[in-house]
Amino acid sequence: MFTIEHDFDATVITLVDEGSPHLEEDVTIQGFAECVTIEQYDPRRDEVVKIVMSIAQVRELAAALNLPEGVYRLTRKNEAG
Repeated sequence: MFTIEHDFDATVITLVDEGSPHLEEDVTIQGFAECVTIEQYDPRRDEVVKIVMSIAQVRELAAALNLPEGVYRLTRKNEAG
């Protein structure tokens, strides 16, 4: 299950793990104009862990989810040669 909320300066997506008996903590993704943050509570450390990704990194991650093993570089259509 997931939720999507539009705040003033960010879109917030929360992923809720409803799977098997061993459930992971919720993941919160916040999309800003300049970056995306991913947060998850770590019960072993008793703190929220945050990852900050550039928009370019997010684009590459989205592309990588549907590609086979290998090394890739995304280019814009007008940059391809």
